[in-house]
Amino acid sequence: MRTLKYSRQREYIKSCLAATNTHPTASDIYQTVKEEFPKISLGTVYRNLSLLVDLGEAKRLTDTNGTDHFDAITKPHAHFVCIVCARVRDFASPIEQAAADLAEDGFAGEITDYDIYFYGKCPACAAAAADSAEGH
Repeated sequence: MRTLKYSRQREYIKSCLAATNTHPTASDIYQTVKEEFPKISLGTVYRNLSLLVDLGEAKRLTDTNGTDHFDAITKPHAHFVCIVCARVRDFASPIEQAAADLAEDGFAGEITDYDIYFYGKCPACAAAAADSAEGH
C-alpha cells in the first residue's frame, strides 16, 4: 500500500466535516473550505471526500435525489432521509441495534458494517405539509 502524502487541504476538509452533524454535500463543504483555500475547486473537495471515504475516515450517504452527503461518524448508525427536502440526519432508534443483533443470529460470517435508512418527512417538512393542508 502506498503512503499517502500529507495535504493541508484534505486535513481542513476532514476537520470541516468533523465539525458538523448536518451530513453536508461536497458543495456544502466546498463553500466552507474555499474561505481558507480560495483557489480550491469543487472537484478537489469531492476527490478528497471520496479519498476519506476510501480510507474509512468518512461515510458517503445518498439522499432521495441521488446527491452524495458525507458523515464523519464512521461507526455503524442509522440515518433518516427527508423525502421532501432531502436532508439527511442521524437517527437513533432501538430498532437499529435489534436489526444488527438479528442479522448476526444464525449468520456464520462476520458483519463489520451496516447502513440503515429511514425515509419520510422531517419535522419541518411534516409541519409545513400540515399547515398547507389546514389552509385548503
